[in-house]
Amino acid sequence: MSPQRRALISVTSAQATLFNGTETTGLFISEALHPYNVLRAAGFEVDLASETGSYTPDWLSQQPDFLQGEDLKTWEDTNSEFRKKLDNMPKAADLDASRYGLFYASAGHAALIDYPTATSLQRIAEEVWANGGVVASVCHGPAIFANLLDRATGEPLIKGKKITGFTTEAEHTMKIMDDLRSWNTEMVEEIAERLGATYQRAPGIWDDYHVIDGRLVTGQNPASAASTAIAAVKVFEQL
Repeated sequence: MSPQRRALISVTSAQATLFNGTETTGLFISEALHPYNVLRAAGFEVDLASETGSYTPDWLSQQPDFLQGEDLKTWEDTNSEFRKKLDNMPKAADLDASRYGLFYASAGHAALIDYPTATSLQRIAEEVWANGGVVASVCHGPAIFANLLDRATGEPLIKGKKITGFTTEAEHTMKIMDDLRSWNTEMVEEIAERLGATYQRAPGIWDDYHVIDGRLVTGQNPASAASTAIAAVKVFEQL
């Protein structure tokens, strides 16, 4: 039986500050909005959920370089389908994981904080994978893999697989490594190394780039959110 044509986009519940407390990080808006649009256009029912049912918008994701045109209109329209779902998200614990055939971890730097211990979101991703569905992530989304298992083997889901995600080089370029280290969290590349995954990346830190390894699809950065979702849909179509 094919997985259901229903997707869950996970959202970080965490909130933290960067740049010596001057800016707030949370959900990187386009990393949820772009896959939402792609999946809806592909005929998926799409839900959004976070571990606590809440979210905080990331300051950088609201800047004109990242949010403009139709994306900005959708974000500012609190009656848009996307905003209504985002602003009224359930807790992941209240969802039936068996309903989903595709799981997509959106992110923002704050995902490094709560995703590694987001047991309810991880439960859904694990069940999607166990049922033969597609698991995807973008940017800092691979933080969800920190404690995510392949139930068939009991091993980390990404062990022996190729993934991508936000580069450590980009963290240094943004001059926020001291802030990130103060959170006592792992960077994406460190998670990959610890769990036995092969980390791959584009030459440029902001290049649109994604990696497909079977039913696992990962994107490098905000610019990759849509292409990662498109790739995830293509993989789903071949199941």
